[in-house]
Amino acid sequence: MTEDVRLRRGRGSLGFSFFVQGVTFALLVTRIPAIQDRYGISDGLLPAFLAAVPILAGVSSVATEHLVKRVGPAAVLRWAQPLVLLALLGVGAGSQMWHAAVALGAFGLSVGALDASMNMLGVSLQRAYGRSIMLGFHAAYSLGGILGASAAWAGAHWHLSLFTSYLPAVVVLLPLAFHGSRFYVDQKGQGTELPEKGLGTGGFRLLLPLCMVMACAYIGDSTVSNWSAKYLQDVLGSSEQLATVPYNVYMVTTLIGRAVGDLGVRRFGAVAVVRIGTVVAAGGFAVVAAAPGAWTGMLGFTLLGIGLCVIVPQTFAAAGRLFPGASDTAIARLNIFNYVGFLIGSPLVGGIGDAWSYRGAMLVPMALVLVTLFHARSFGAEGARYGVGHERRAGDRAVDVGRGGNGV
Repeated sequence: MTEDVRLRRGRGSLGFSFFVQGVTFALLVTRIPAIQDRYGISDGLLPAFLAAVPILAGVSSVATEHLVKRVGPAAVLRWAQPLVLLALLGVGAGSQMWHAAVALGAFGLSVGALDASMNMLGVSLQRAYGRSIMLGFHAAYSLGGILGASAAWAGAHWHLSLFTSYLPAVVVLLPLAFHGSRFYVDQKGQGTELPEKGLGTGGFRLLLPLCMVMACAYIGDSTVSNWSAKYLQDVLGSSEQLATVPYNVYMVTTLIGRAVGDLGVRRFGAVAVVRIGTVVAAGGFAVVAAAPGAWTGMLGFTLLGIGLCVIVPQTFAAAGRLFPGASDTAIARLNIFNYVGFLIGSPLVGGIGDAWSYRGAMLVPMALVLVTLFHARSFGAEGARYGVGHERRAGDRAVDVGRGGNGV
């Protein structure tokens, strides 16, 4: 097998892994009310159940940092993804509250390992390509999220049990994901990567700006996923049906933005793309906060999808460029702040909304997203220029990602 074919297969299989995770996560989070009803989880206890998932995922991400030094990220992802799918099925199969606790705990532990190892492989593969491809992987995740949310809607519409809703996805996706894992490209396993080292003295201080960007981006994302429907209906006076639309619009624009975002990075560089995305996202929150009616609010959520979609993939890529000899360690630690933002975002906006106003609450994630502008140089400062000028010089000798493969 030639190197070009190996990389293309690796890209396709990893893209499918991102897609599967998008489907899986959407199936879980969009059926939370059904999970609550099935197990009789009270409104007071539900936040503890939901918070346990990202907390355990963060713990697992830290453990993955050490595990990949022994077995490599490809091996971790190969087994973590089936475990995530089986944990999802377990959530739908139980009948008692402790069943839900065990299944959600297993989901959190396995998803932390999956998220970390998946992005480790993505950064490693991007380095092998010599050009930006990380946004494409996250576009596959967005596509999976749209399809997963649609499947969850169908399950709820037809009054299917959780187990019946989840079973087809697990039966179809698990063997395909496991088969595709044979083609993951683990550069360390090929002996072509730099030997993995720690971040070194002061290393975490250099990584901290990217950690803050990651947390703020996920605060913005969780605001949309948790509060867009309530905001449109309760604050902007939309119908119940129209209130379900903003999140779908947000996911679609996220998919579109990520599908074309790599072209922008190759042409203008990561710093420019992240700055533009940050300004657009902040503008989206401002429009939402000031919207006189539902359709203007919809425009704001559309801008949010276009702006936020580029930040997270480029943050992972920037960590890999900043620590080329310790990219796995950097990504594992950065991945923790994904869950920090997820934990903070929803209660932060809800608390401010209840104490003051939901319009005012939308200005808080807006301000936090703007923090990215102060750290934009971390995406392309000297010593971390991979993916900007280097991509243009490497264009002729790198694999042509525009041909072959599956276009992820």
